Amino acid sequence: MKLFLRPERFWTEIVRIEGSAIPYLLRRTLVFGLIALPVTIIHIHPALPDLSILLAPYEVLGVALGALLVLRTTAGYERWWEGRKLWGGIVNQSRNLVIQALSYGPDDPDWRRRIVGWTAAFAHVSRRSLRGQHHLPELDNLVGTVKAQRIASVEHMPTAVALAIGQLLREGAERGMDRFAFVRAEEERAKLIDHIGGCERILKTPLPEAYSIEIRQFIFVFLVALPFGILMKVDWLTPLVTMLVAFPILALDEIGVELENPFSTSRLSHLPLDKICANLEQNLMSLLDAVDRSRPIEIEDPAAAAAVGHEAGSPHDVGNVHQAGPPDGQSVPTAPIEP
Repeated sequence: MKLFLRPERFWTEIVRIEGSAIPYLLRRTLVFGLIALPVTIIHIHPALPDLSILLAPYEVLGVALGALLVLRTTAGYERWWEGRKLWGGIVNQSRNLVIQALSYGPDDPDWRRRIVGWTAAFAHVSRRSLRGQHHLPELDNLVGTVKAQRIASVEHMPTAVALAIGQLLREGAERGMDRFAFVRAEEERAKLIDHIGGCERILKTPLPEAYSIEIRQFIFVFLVALPFGILMKVDWLTPLVTMLVAFPILALDEIGVELENPFSTSRLSHLPLDKICANLEQNLMSLLDAVDRSRPIEIEDPAAAAAVGHEAGSPHDVGNVHQAGPPDGQSVPTAPIEP
């Protein structure tokens, strides 16, 4: 039955360490367990005073702390999801721009290859820019090594690539590109800048520092005071119970921090931008290849022409056969692309 063949992610993710916040939390959790240990020893020793207090205040504080942590995690997830939507826009606008260019632009293989190469380069450059990187090996095959080095030297790399795309669109318009298609392509190019601007807003505007500080101070006070409230209930198990309570609280706090910056590879749940850019480049190059291979070559069928000519007494052109492939005498250029 399919019910039993379906893979169970629950059991595999229970023991999964990669991508988990556990390595960051073990020491913090252990610290609160060690804080609870002397409190427990004092409580158990008959000659020492009883340190236990009522549990009711902790229940109220726990509810308040849980609400704050949920709000923090939700705020982090909204930033992560907003970043993913913006990158979805970069992918869609890049595809739309290339489709407009290939469908209505000049019938020139070199121009088509350049516009596709620079559009694919925009995603790679945006990814590197958001991560503070200026090494662009992906651009060597798209725009050429010299152009890639020039882009890497500018202050804002995505703007430089967008400018090159705009220059290519203007060149296409001067060489007969449909005016309406040119306007639409320009709109798509402008949206690319809007999307990378949205990503930079997320990157450079973290959650207010005071918010993070107050929540962590609240967590610290709550977990340090927790052993005093559970002594009467769990006795010598107080350190263990304290760590069991501390772990999910600290985990929610860490998850909220990790989700604040969805672009950095140092974060556990960063967006898979490498894969997104590679897939987009493959998609755009596939479109270019499909257009280059679909240029028709008209070939007269001698047998059909002879048959029609024999029946009518004179030769007639009976039709054309379309053969896929690049135009006669042309080939897809392999030299580095220049804007």
